[in-house]
Amino acid sequence: MNVGGAFPERRSEAKEAVPRPFTSYQEALSWLYGTQLFGIKLGLESVHRLFAELKIPDPAQRIIHVAGTNGKGSVCAMIDSILRAQGYRSGLFTSPHLVSFRERIQINGEMISESDVALGLTKIRDRVADWDPHPTFFEIITALALLHFREHEAEFVILETGMGGRLDATNAAQPIVSVITPIDLDHQKWLGHTLIAIAGEKAGIIKAKTPVVSARQLPEAEKIIRARATECEASLQFVRETYSGEVALVGTHQKQNAALAIATLRSASIAIDDASIARGLATVTWPARFQHWDERTVIDGAHNPAGAHMLAETWREKFADARATIILAVLSDKDLAGICRALSCIAERFLLPRIRSERAAPPEDLAAILREAGRARPPGAPTIAIQTADTFANALTKARSYGERILITGSLHFAGETLAFLEGVPAAYEECLQ
Repeated sequence: MNVGGAFPERRSEAKEAVPRPFTSYQEALSWLYGTQLFGIKLGLESVHRLFAELKIPDPAQRIIHVAGTNGKGSVCAMIDSILRAQGYRSGLFTSPHLVSFRERIQINGEMISESDVALGLTKIRDRVADWDPHPTFFEIITALALLHFREHEAEFVILETGMGGRLDATNAAQPIVSVITPIDLDHQKWLGHTLIAIAGEKAGIIKAKTPVVSARQLPEAEKIIRARATECEASLQFVRETYSGEVALVGTHQKQNAALAIATLRSASIAIDDASIARGLATVTWPARFQHWDERTVIDGAHNPAGAHMLAETWREKFADARATIILAVLSDKDLAGICRALSCIAERFLLPRIRSERAAPPEDLAAILREAGRARPPGAPTIAIQTADTFANALTKARSYGERILITGSLHFAGETLAFLEGVPAAYEECLQ
């Protein structure tokens, strides 16, 4: 018998082949962010397999599924806040994050811990290491969220789609109610270049005989939603009213979002009293949605023309004809011209910083688009100053030297970088492509 030769060496090699657990949050996050190299893959085969491997979601949990173009996050936050006000244990999954990845997964308002991220991602990594195709970033974080909600016994789970709906990883879960916020043009590369095509993807979250609650929609989108609900024999309610009570989030559109959140809970037959609704909506928090950082400064993550139009309307609601110094940074795959046109009506000047996201449009490109938009303005319209800046810090210093209120907008990624800077912890910003 060979006791000390090649056999023990082979056994040692076998031991080393077994991946060790992630020893830190940073190590786990580095692996997770590396999976962005697998790109965006719309489809449910891998995520169904992943859910089966991990035995998620917990069949005892009641899932609320939310899709749409604008307002998804706000509606999710409102539903979560009302459920918590009633005393339920609520899990919330949203994207993207602003500063920390951990914001995406919360139970009762508490972010997932760093240790739970490391533990959960270790479990997932070990199961998918040899899969072909490998699960994508979004499939993995959807599974991580549902694993966390199962292990920490959330009673309700609120899932925000990442993009689209029909082929989104979150659509592998069976909800008790499907929710559709206002639909408009965004993510055209993936969802289609017409409102009808995009509405078809969003309406794909509608399940057989499962209630559907929708915001007021443009006629083309409403027609698609009605057809899908009929096909699925799903009850359908369009919410056209506005909530009349206090909402902590600013703007008429947030009162419409509040009415949608209430209708969702009612449609799902969840026991909620009026006092909990009022308390939940009066205390809801959702950063970077017309967020007043100080008396002069507003931060908003509007990132498509529809969102920018809504932002401009809200600005007028709050500040009438007062014009803004706008610090603007937009991701290059967005409708840059549409966003610039929507914001020009409230702008005194634009400051265009170079930001950390590698997806951001170069400030020089935005400046050219804004100058072109200026040439198309009617005769007599005020001239809008345009300046670029090497960094956000320099842009903010310039903005503060002027007299107007300051609006920081164009991207949720940019809003996250802004918040980390203003909070004095710029290194805490965990940049992510998705």
